[in-house]
Amino acid sequence: MARRAHRRLRITATAGVVALGLIVGQAAEQRTADSARSPMAHEGAHAAFSQEMDESMKSMTKAMADSSMTGDPDHDFAALMVPHHQGAIAMAKAVLEHGKDPVLRRLAQEIIVTQQQEIGVMENRLSAKPAAPRNAPPAVTHPRKRKAGPQTDPGTGPVIPISSQDRVYTSDQTSNTVSVIDPAANRLLGVIRLGDPVPGSLSPLYRNQLLVHGGGFSPDHRTLATVSIGSNSVTLIDTETNKVKGVVYVGRSPHEAFFTPDGKELWATVRGENYVSVIDPVQMREKRRVATANGPGMVLFRPDGKYAFVPSSFTPEVDVVDTGTYRVVARVPQASPFSPNLAVSRDGTEVWFTLKDSGKTQVMSARPPFRILSTIDSGPISNHVTLVDNTAGKFAYVTVGGENVIKVYRRGSTPALVATVPTGDLPHGIWGSGDGTRVYVGLENQDAVVAVDTLKNRVIATIPVGQQPQQLLYVPRAVPHGKGTAHLEPLGVAGKAGHLTLSAPKGENGHAHATVSVNALGALDLLQVAATGLKPGEKYLLLLTEHRTAPFGREQALTMFTANAAGAQVSQAIGLMREVLTPPESSKSAPARRYLIITPASGGTPVALQDESQPMPSSEGPSPDPAPIAGGTQR
Repeated sequence: MARRAHRRLRITATAGVVALGLIVGQAAEQRTADSARSPMAHEGAHAAFSQEMDESMKSMTKAMADSSMTGDPDHDFAALMVPHHQGAIAMAKAVLEHGKDPVLRRLAQEIIVTQQQEIGVMENRLSAKPAAPRNAPPAVTHPRKRKAGPQTDPGTGPVIPISSQDRVYTSDQTSNTVSVIDPAANRLLGVIRLGDPVPGSLSPLYRNQLLVHGGGFSPDHRTLATVSIGSNSVTLIDTETNKVKGVVYVGRSPHEAFFTPDGKELWATVRGENYVSVIDPVQMREKRRVATANGPGMVLFRPDGKYAFVPSSFTPEVDVVDTGTYRVVARVPQASPFSPNLAVSRDGTEVWFTLKDSGKTQVMSARPPFRILSTIDSGPISNHVTLVDNTAGKFAYVTVGGENVIKVYRRGSTPALVATVPTGDLPHGIWGSGDGTRVYVGLENQDAVVAVDTLKNRVIATIPVGQQPQQLLYVPRAVPHGKGTAHLEPLGVAGKAGHLTLSAPKGENGHAHATVSVNALGALDLLQVAATGLKPGEKYLLLLTEHRTAPFGREQALTMFTANAAGAQVSQAIGLMREVLTPPESSKSAPARRYLIITPASGGTPVALQDESQPMPSSEGPSPDPAPIAGGTQR
């Protein structure tokens, strides 16, 4: 009796949670007593299920009763809720094994997914800040003797130190791969091959993924969602095994996707249309559509999950969606139409989004009335942005592809530029580590990722990846067990590329500059040029010539493009070009070398010429005379 009274006293301390445990425990005891009096109750097809339910309730009740109470409501709530959720998961698994009702089986699946995620959150909180025992003096820990493990950034959640369990992923648009990096060693582990390169991927019988571009991850860090623009798909990948779990097909030209904070839904922006596709990640099917402005570019959520923020690539507005009603509750004007990316602060107060066409970055309040707070001239081809909180303060890191740099802004009422970090050719995707001490940046025209120390704002590593990385994600604790290298492949043909630079002619006082990547696609090559320093609205030609300087000899047009409002543009062409632009020095049978220049489409003096010194090519062997097939502007 004394023990029972003591248990009831502890239950009163957190009445809502523990009272539930007592009721469930009493129910289990009553079920056991009933079964002892009536053996027939457990005979037949339901005997095993009844036994599993009884055992799970007993185990849950005992674990809750044995939990150490400290008097700290936060600690005690989490300590009691963990075994409570574990009991619910055990019961849900039992009904999946024995039950037949499709509605209840669906509910059981949701319970397993969501309560596992919630257990992870509560265990992180318990390990991040364990409460002192009741009436005990506060613990004093010398900074140099602090134990390693998750810490807490006040008001923003756990701080997760970099480890070999973390992963960095890039979506490689040309090689149709996902590159997988170990950030502890800063090395490429391999690639997840989702599709084939051109021209095989253009076959009418092609069934794999095309133009692997966007990505997101689940709140428990166990599922990667990779968006492929050309195949209109979202591929779900297990982060521990690198195995594809399933593919969901959505509308025309999806761009990015992300999970809701509770993990129950995956939202994918269908940029080729005017809606966000809401996906059930368990059933792997689209469950509804959220109407938005034409061309939704990306979606991220406020940490509390109440609002989703959706900028547009074709309409100058950011839509704010109430996730409870799936309705747009605010339309905030963008400074220009083309926004490819945004970031939401961990404290849920602000949203940063980039404008690729005008070279601006805007800051918006994440709380009603959702007004624009600042507009920054970040630079041409402002690609992606990530927000970093560390011991030095709160910062925004913006990739500026036209200047081949990251620009670092101290966040506050008036954002201030505090650093500019040179990166390499055409920085695109960017994401911060779990502790805010690093950011990783995908270099689209260098087929590489750079790691940047955010406390010193300098590059500390360069890592080769697949062809033309787009979205980049840093996922802490993506691999809880093992090496996490299963189902990975080497780069293969994706590692073959040439990289060139074009600059304004000397003495012309021009500002044009361009980086070029020439990627092997097997039988063909894909050339991509990222040019800046041009006249906004003017049309330009990228030409292949016999000579680097005038007279240029025979000229061959590769692609025509129009400079955007920031005087920049990214354009592509397909053909046989890699070996004539970067011929192997040791090969006597290599074709005559050709060069690249950029001229106004209307004619006249070139505005940019291929630089004399170029990097060593990565392929060998002869190639026929170049035969460009197609060109076009990339958005």
